[in-house]
Amino acid sequence: MCPLSYYQIMRNCKDKRAHRYQMVQYALSHGVKPTARLFDTSPPVVRKWLTRFKELGYPGLSDLSRRPHYSPRSTPQDIKDRIVGLQKKYRRLGAEQVKTLEGLSQAPKTIRKFWREAGVASRRRKKKYIIKQNLREVKKKFYLFQQSCEDTKDLTDIPEYWPQMKRLNLPTVQYTRREVSCGILFLGFANELSLIHATLFAAYINHQMAKYKAMPDDPAYCQTDNGVEFCGSWNAKEPSAYTRTVESLPGQTHTTIFPGAHRMQADVETVHGLMETEFYEIETFADRADFISKANTYQLFFNLERPNTYKEHKTP
Repeated sequence: MCPLSYYQIMRNCKDKRAHRYQMVQYALSHGVKPTARLFDTSPPVVRKWLTRFKELGYPGLSDLSRRPHYSPRSTPQDIKDRIVGLQKKYRRLGAEQVKTLEGLSQAPKTIRKFWREAGVASRRRKKKYIIKQNLREVKKKFYLFQQSCEDTKDLTDIPEYWPQMKRLNLPTVQYTRREVSCGILFLGFANELSLIHATLFAAYINHQMAKYKAMPDDPAYCQTDNGVEFCGSWNAKEPSAYTRTVESLPGQTHTTIFPGAHRMQADVETVHGLMETEFYEIETFADRADFISKANTYQLFFNLERPNTYKEHKTP
């Protein structure tokens, strides 16, 4: 008799078919019951594998899949097809972003599984081997509007947007300001990069902040780069119109980053990357009014609905 039971051997055996083959060969020569006693199992188990061996040969000694033929909680095929189509639509977006934008109930892991089964190409990007200081914990402690970042985005280098921009006379420049602590977003658009437009954008935001009394009692800072749209001429001896407009709101100060230190603008640059993939690359527009309407909708979506993974999955 075998010192270990058949069940114990099956649990630890790397090749179950080899052990079952020995059992079947012994049964063919000595019968079912002697084989059951020798291998410390029951006669029905011996008959089961003997029958499979006679019908299918050596491959028949493998375990059969225990996967159910029908699962009532499985995702319907039409929903799977829709999720696969969404990846083809959004292209560069990951599962978490697609889930957020489309309001899907499936988990990101499940969405990736459907894409993988459909043979959709991976969106994995090359890693940038740049060590970045993690300031999330510091930014959490900022009070509202303690620091805001503002920058501009050239829209003429987005291939999906450029034909519509030329045909419909859509804006070519985006003015963006983002509050650092909670991530609230302000958008403005124009047909050129200029100090006048930046000044008007600052005046608009000042009006909103004063209207809703959003300014803190402590000092607040609006940070930009050193572009002419914010600082005026490089050899200007007086503060620009933009600086004067920003600082016309009591307690607010206009500051600039060190030349070339673009990572100091990471909060607003992140928005530019998100909008390129979530808005400009996938939206179509009927005219300029339709563009402004959809941009306003995206701004509301970003501020009120879209969870921010870098801010504990909370919306601004």
